[in-house]
Amino acid sequence: MKIKEIVELSTDELHRKNTELMEELFNLHIRHTSGQLESPAMMGNVKKDIARIKTVLRQRGVQ
Repeated sequence: MKIKEIVELSTDELHRKNTELMEELFNLHIRHTSGQLESPAMMGNVKKDIARIKTVLRQRGVQ
């Protein structure tokens, strides 16, 4: 997800997307632990998206 796409989302949408990504990261961790994850780079991409969303929320003064 690009930063431009994230900035265009509303605050409620950002919170919702953050929750979805946290759940996805949890599922990726489980799959990685059990050896079913094809590409560990997927976890890094999700972590970066979560960080981008949190950055935009902090810039807006909402946490």
